[in-house]
Amino acid sequence: MKEIRTEDAVGHILCHDITQIIKDEKKGVLFKKGHVVKEEDIPLLLSVGKEHLFVWEKKPGILHENEAAEILYKICAGNSSKVYGTEIKEGKIEVVSKIDGILKIRRDALVAVNSLGEMMIASRHGDFPIKKGDKVAGTRIIPLVIEKEKMDAAEKAAGNLPIFDILPYQQKKVGIVTTGSEIKKGLIQDTFTPVLREKLSGFPTEVTGQVMPGDDKEEITKAILSFADAGADLIICTGGMSVDPDDRTPGGIRDTGAKIVTYGAPVLPGAMLLVAYLERNGRSIPVLGLPGCVMYAKRTVFDLILPRVMADDEIKAEEIARLGEGGLCLNCPVCTFPNCGFGK
Repeated sequence: MKEIRTEDAVGHILCHDITQIIKDEKKGVLFKKGHVVKEEDIPLLLSVGKEHLFVWEKKPGILHENEAAEILYKICAGNSSKVYGTEIKEGKIEVVSKIDGILKIRRDALVAVNSLGEMMIASRHGDFPIKKGDKVAGTRIIPLVIEKEKMDAAEKAAGNLPIFDILPYQQKKVGIVTTGSEIKKGLIQDTFTPVLREKLSGFPTEVTGQVMPGDDKEEITKAILSFADAGADLIICTGGMSVDPDDRTPGGIRDTGAKIVTYGAPVLPGAMLLVAYLERNGRSIPVLGLPGCVMYAKRTVFDLILPRVMADDEIKAEEIARLGEGGLCLNCPVCTFPNCGFGK
């Protein structure tokens, strides 16, 4: 930082805010720290009594906050075409999504960069839906200037891949297997499928069919395999998911040869969720067994799982286990999901 005559400050960067006070009219910042002084700024600066200014003195190995902010954005987004950065302001850049999809975060890299000090990255929770135009993350360089070697260390800590990625949703054909002899026989109305269709309508899906095999385990297996052979990209089974002896859906899914990722999830509502992947005709097809709570509860484990399935984001058992923290829906009178703690 050095002091120079205001008339000589054109092209230099201010090291502090310049305040303007006009009695009974205005009191506020005339120019913010980091502003690059222009020729037309000189009269204004002189009018507020600033005959000398403190400006940033460029030194080898030292970066201005805005220069460093560009590096930090690159660490976050790389050359991704799925996000863009806002205009740099006081060492800050925000990362904004260009598409709908699922936010993926390299969490170890995020922690590594934030542990270095003098810079920060704050983001949304990963594995959650993002819409086009949503803010993904905010970044900032803390001091006005920072050593280049610290930004080099940040790049090294983050690794070669960007910290953030967005997986776009994929168009999917969906087959629905509605179990329960009471529904097959017409003794009660199927109130599950309308809820399911409504939730699916928020994604690029086409329901290609629905079958009602009752509680016959072999028929459930046949229905799933039939949908798979017909080109379904996602198969959803509703009902019959409890541990009662006459609930046959888990066994019917298992008998298809599908790999069971989990039968059970530490989420309420939704503890009896089943997630499986069926390898069929060279394709890996998600098969979901949905518990009855999806039919009547406002938000359930299905709301946490479906967006990831739609983005072809493979679900692993350890990820399901981690849902326990935040997996208790509080059934708020006014639901604000996903802007709440459920599933986070």
